[in-house]
Amino acid sequence: MKLAVLTALLLTPLLNAADTKPFHFPGLKQDIEYAKVGEVSLELDAWVPEGAGPFPACILVHGGGFTKGDKHSYITPIFEPLARAGFAWFTMNYRLAPAHRWPACADDVAAAIRWVKAHAAEYKVDPARIALIGESAGGHLVSWAGVTGQGDARVAAVVAFYAPHDLILQVKRRNVLGGLGGLIGQEELNEAALKQLTEISPIQHIQPGLPPFFQIHGDDDKQVPLVQSVNFEAKMKAAGNACETLVIPGGAHGMGGWAKLNSDYAQQMIAWLKKTLK
Repeated sequence: MKLAVLTALLLTPLLNAADTKPFHFPGLKQDIEYAKVGEVSLELDAWVPEGAGPFPACILVHGGGFTKGDKHSYITPIFEPLARAGFAWFTMNYRLAPAHRWPACADDVAAAIRWVKAHAAEYKVDPARIALIGESAGGHLVSWAGVTGQGDARVAAVVAFYAPHDLILQVKRRNVLGGLGGLIGQEELNEAALKQLTEISPIQHIQPGLPPFFQIHGDDDKQVPLVQSVNFEAKMKAAGNACETLVIPGGAHGMGGWAKLNSDYAQQMIAWLKKTLK
């Protein structure tokens, strides 16, 4: 089926795992188990272009404040641009808080990276050209994987949409833990909580030799302020790493609302990926 019909066939994305409406995207292979932790089956969906490959690939990580969402939530606006551009892509579920505390979600992203590399031949993927793309909480998770990933969990590039890289900065804005309390198993914003949040903030783990990052962030984001990306870029460059930030004028939190802004963020992301994963 030609990609020209993708828009018409792409249905409204699921907003949570409890929604039972089927999700349709031409050529998408759904509900593939990439890991099992105890009784929890972790699944992803895969889309692979026609042709011999091997193709550059992207692993997509949804947002939802670490407590909600699934592989068909929030991040769906970039499914079609990636498909049209000839990228293989995988959109994944991960374990959510508060039922599953840190580092469960981070471990799941690492497991998905290893799974895609292990199945690279089957899905016509070039294991040396794998990028992570995440938004909001998923942006934090792909950034964490980007700054900490080693060996078969290391990727070639990271795209982070409005990511809370600095969780101390995030909670001190309102002086409450919010959903992060369930992630770390704390109810109060005390010294123990601050210590944990510092330890799991990607900005605290920047070092030389990291994969290149591309950040996309709206300047009207009230949930994760643009300064998060500004600070992250400055520290990345200070360590000698490549990092660029695309600012969306008038952009609030969530790429789904950017359509009315006539932003070309998807095209700029694709151009950066093609250059970086060439």
